[in-house]
Amino acid sequence: MHGRELRGLLPPLLLLLIFERPGHGYDLIDRLGAMGLPDVEPGQVYRVLRGLERDRSLISVWETAGAGPARRRYELTTEGRQALRTWTVRLAQLDQIIDACLRRTTRAFAGTRVAPAGRYAPSGR
Repeated sequence: MHGRELRGLLPPLLLLLIFERPGHGYDLIDRLGAMGLPDVEPGQVYRVLRGLERDRSLISVWETAGAGPARRRYELTTEGRQALRTWTVRLAQLDQIIDACLRRTTRAFAGTRVAPAGRYAPSGR
């Protein structure tokens, strides 16, 4: 995915990761990579985290124990859990729209000489 598409998905993805397990910024960036988003810009992640904190979806606490510099660990709040529930409904609706678009595109390409590859390519049945 490219930056623009990704920007709109960072809030629910970060809320989900933090719901699963609180973490600091670079931990979250690594976990986004494990989800299939390897090229996330750290600056963008930190901007979204600050926004989620301003919205009271997250709180951050400074971790000073252990080796290395102090770092913020992000935790989900009650408001954050509700925001994640709301995002889940919105993403399910978006999934239906994207699925319909991909299926229509596949049908449209089926009538031409150039067919798309991948999950929505005609199966030959």
